[in-house]
Amino acid sequence: MRLTKQTNYAVRILMYCAANSNGLSRIPEIAAAYGLSETFLFKILKPIADNGFVQSIRGRNGGIRLARPAKEISLLDIVRITEDNFNMADCFDSDLSNCPLIDACALNSAWSEALSAFFNVLEKYTIGDLVKPSPNINLLLGLDTFNKLPA
Repeated sequence: MRLTKQTNYAVRILMYCAANSNGLSRIPEIAAAYGLSETFLFKILKPIADNGFVQSIRGRNGGIRLARPAKEISLLDIVRITEDNFNMADCFDSDLSNCPLIDACALNSAWSEALSAFFNVLEKYTIGDLVKPSPNINLLLGLDTFNKLPA
């Protein structure tokens, strides 16, 4: 299974916001930190904002910030809202599969078990867990530079 870029960067946006404990994060700053276009980030931002993971503050000095503590946002929470489906193989969707073994094959059970294990691991990790162990994360994301600029 391969997660989409949307999931990858949704997690990164949240990590950026969690690391930026000094206040609001701005899309241009996040885009610069990850080398992405602002348009792409706005597209990714929509589902995480619509689902209550970030709060958007409008205005000249606006930006985004986490809407809840980083330790309360699991990776599974983000994967669920950014991925369209979790069909690891065609046989996950009996409506689309033309396999004659669909109802008798143990492969579907194996895929289901693997997916369940994947979800269990994602549920164990939070955005806070991802930011906490790296003491240099602010420097690597350029947050020290942005936080020193006058508002």
